[in-house]
Order: sequence, then structure tokens, then C-alpha cells
Amino acid sequence: MLEVARPRPERWDKPLDAAMSTRMVDRLLGVPPFVAMDPAAFPRSTPLREILRNDTRVVPFKPGEIVVREGDYGSSALLVLDGLVRATLESLPPTTLGRTPMRRGAAMARAVARLLKRQGPPEVRAIDSVSVSPTHPGVGVFVQDLPAVIEATRAVALGPGELFGEQAAITRSPHTATIIAETDCVLLEIRWQGLRDLMQCTPALRQHIDLLFYQNHLDGHLRNTPLLANLDAAALARVKDSVSFVSFGSFDWSATAKLDATSDPIERLRREPIVVEEGTPVESVLLVRGGVGRLTSALGEAHRTIAYLGKGRTLGAEELCLADERNEPAIWRRSLRAVGRLDAIAIPPDVFLTEVAPTISESQRSRWRERSRHEDSVYQPSPGAPSSRTLDYLVDRRLVNGTQSMVIDLDRCTRCDDCLRACAATHDGNPRFTREGLLHDQLQFAQACMHCVDPVCMIGCPTGAIHRDEETGAVRINDGTCVGCGTCANSCPYSAIQMVEIREPAGAIVIDEATGQPLLRATKCDLCVDVPTGPACQHACPHDALVRVNLTTPTTLAAWSQH
Repeated sequence: MLEVARPRPERWDKPLDAAMSTRMVDRLLGVPPFVAMDPAAFPRSTPLREILRNDTRVVPFKPGEIVVREGDYGSSALLVLDGLVRATLESLPPTTLGRTPMRRGAAMARAVARLLKRQGPPEVRAIDSVSVSPTHPGVGVFVQDLPAVIEATRAVALGPGELFGEQAAITRSPHTATIIAETDCVLLEIRWQGLRDLMQCTPALRQHIDLLFYQNHLDGHLRNTPLLANLDAAALARVKDSVSFVSFGSFDWSATAKLDATSDPIERLRREPIVVEEGTPVESVLLVRGGVGRLTSALGEAHRTIAYLGKGRTLGAEELCLADERNEPAIWRRSLRAVGRLDAIAIPPDVFLTEVAPTISESQRSRWRERSRHEDSVYQPSPGAPSSRTLDYLVDRRLVNGTQSMVIDLDRCTRCDDCLRACAATHDGNPRFTREGLLHDQLQFAQACMHCVDPVCMIGCPTGAIHRDEETGAVRINDGTCVGCGTCANSCPYSAIQMVEIREPAGAIVIDEATGQPLLRATKCDLCVDVPTGPACQHACPHDALVRVNLTTPTTLAAWSQH
């Protein structure tokens, strides 16, 4: 067997910007927030200077250039070093944002070229070529009518010392606003891995980020909460001044996800952090701003799951308003537990009763009164939703995290393996999924990347090789920056990422020159991004037995399985 020795890749073999100089690092250490950081607080393996040298880059922008597009996924935060940028709070049309639809002809040409290409050895990698880091590309898009955008929309100006994009980078979620350079400006891009290290070693940075969320993002969340829709600007400002942020559980819930899938439901509930407990006083109204909460009621010695609350849902308003009408203390009628990580905004009861309660319609109050007389019907599933048994299964196994889950109806599946053959043909003889997985009734949830809402596989990646596509949201792996550490594969709760031996084009296995062991790369489903028809597995199934479905809205699964 042919073998070729290569040095094992390291995290900082390829810095974000090879031109980052010692002089620039010295300048950065003299400006906020870095000037307040103690270098001694950082471990020897990741010193502050090396984080700045390898995980940041300085990017200039001209007036009118788009820095961040609303709706794009972010893997970096940006700090304003000089100049002024403006965040628009209104959606801009795709043409203004510089987005163009994918050219089907180009995708078709790539697909034909793949079919005609001579079959080579499996898992070939161009070891010496490293593609551009999957962060901000540094190429601006000029907005022709910048003054009209600024004057016609609500906007927030950000100047030197301001950090933005951190929430999108930390939570791996889309940007909520478009950022445009208003003047000539210089920004410092901090990719996710450096931001993570800075936050772990420096409490002040986390506090700074929370403050910026309060200043820049809280208004939008409050305005879009239906319960607060009738507040005028003054009342909304008073509510904003009163709120606090609360968090429960952990982003890194993957450590217990596999255990949860096989454990007793009672034990699983005991491990979920309690947010509010049935029978205790209501101390705040909660607005869920991230994550999923399990709403339960006591049933003998155990608890019964009533519903699941996600982003945008509210808890506590009903209890407070009805208790106020009856002139009695407000008591929680249900318990709420964090499934993984739950972030919420807490509004004090007195502020809620003074500012929000008077704006709640009589019809809404009547529905609450009726619900209180029929406790069991308080949280019924919406029409078209799957059965409560199916919903429990999806949440308990964290499958509601998937936006592109592969679901197979085993009653329709003939085991012809056309799906696997199509996947292999699309990926040079290497299928990117396993037709195995969790079973529920006739449904199988296959071991294929689900392109999760909260992709915990990204959390520990040292180089940012696993990342979101900025426009589609698909979770992808950059071969050029993957160091083969296996962190993503070990973190994935669904066994959807595999570590594979890699070869040179001639077929020789690449080995580590220091250990003599084969070098590995992470590989997984990429949703067939270069195929005009979309995921080849789904397109090839002759019996409509396989679908890629968004389980964050389980009604789509119910509609497919019932048709």
C-alpha cells in the first residue's frame, strides 16, 4: 500500500491573515477591549498575543460598502477600530444586498463534469492547498443609494470600540441586521475560535457583549413580541429599562444528548435545569429569546410534558393577569425546564402589570379565563402538528434541532439502496450518510447531517473548518483548514460526521510523519450543494420514502408522513 508522510496540521498553521504584523498586534493591545485584558489570564497554549495575531484581521471599508448582510450566518465578530458603520433595522431587497440567484447552468455544468470525470481513489484531498477561511470575505458590495437607506429606515450608528456580529457568531445564528459602512472605516474581524478563547479567559468581554446586546438587539426582540405589540415607544422604553437576562442549561448539550436518548424519561427530566417550578410565586414574565423549554405539570410522583416553548414564546403573563383580577398572589401553574440551553428576557411583575397588562385585549383575557377552567386544554398542539407522542420523541432525542433531517418511511422503503448509490455517485464513490438511525413507529431518522439550528459540532473546532454557509445556512467542512482532530465528530450527538483516511490523487494514503498514523479529515453530508436537483438521496428515491425535512417545525413531518 502506497503511503506518503506529511506533518500533522495545527490550528494556527494558516492564520486568518498572514499579513498580521507584530506592530499591528501591539496597536491592538492598546485599544479597548484588549487594553483591559490581563495576558496572564490566558493559557500558554493560546496566549493573547497569538490569538490577535492568528485569529483576527484588519479589514478596511469604503462608504456604502456592506459589511454584514441581514440573514447571512456569521462565524466572526467585528470590532470598529476607526470610522462609523450603521446597522439598518429594516430588511433590504436582495438586489440591494448584492445577492444573486445561483446560476442553474453553472451547477449543471459541474454535475456533468463530475459524471464524466475519471473515477479516482476515495477521499482525495489537495493537502498543500488551503482555501480561504470561511469567515467574512472582505469584499464589499457598494450600495448606490446609501443616503436613502439611512434616512428612510431605523438605524443604529456604531463607532470606535463597538463590537457587532458577536451574537450571530456565538449562537451560530443569522445576522438580524445589515451593517453598512457610513464613512471610511477600519474593522477588526475576530473569528469564532478567537472570540471563544477571549470570552473564556476574560469575563469583562462577556459583560461587554451582554451590554451591546441590550443596546443593539433588545429593542427588536421586544417590538416583535406579540404580547408587547400595543405598547407605545415610551412604555416600551420603560419595559426595556426594567428587564434582565437569564440563562439556563448549556450551549454544549451534546455531552448528555446520547445518554438522554436511551435513559428513563424521569431521569431525563431530573437532568434538565428548572427555569420555573409549578406552585412557586411568579417572579417575572419570561420572553424566550433562544433555545427550547419543556413545559410540564405534576402527575403523581412524576411530570407530564404539556408543550415545548421556543423563541418568541411568552410565559407568566396569564398567571399574573388572572391573579391580579382575583386579587391573589400569582403562582406558576406549570414548570418550565431547559432542553439544552434556554435564554430568556425577564420582565418584573410590577412593570408588566403597569405597562403591558392594560394593553392586553379583553378577548385575550377571556381566553385565559376559559383556559384556567379547563387546565388540560391550556397547551393543546396546533392543527396539523404531530401527535404528542411523536413530539415527545423528537424533543427528547434533540431531533427538533435539525433543519435538514433525513427521514425514511420504512413502510414505503424497499431497501433498494438507490439513495446510497446516488450519494456515492455525487461524492466520488463515498456516500456521506448511513442508512441507520433512531426508529419511531415506521420512521427512521438516518445518520446524516441535519444542518442543525444549534450545530454543537462547531463549538470545539479549533480552526473554524466546520462552519455555516453564509447565505444558505448549510453546515459545511473546509478541507483546507480541517486538522483532523475529530472534535466535531465526537461532539455531534447524531453520529453524522465521520473521520476518514485521506489520499493523494495517485492513491497513496497520507500519514503523519511524526507518528506514522494516517492523517484523517472530517466528512459529512453537504446537501449536494453543487447538484441542481438538490440532495441526491431524496431525488433518487423511487418510492417517496426519503425526505429531507425541517424538524424545527414538526408540522412538515406530520404532513409528509400522512400523505
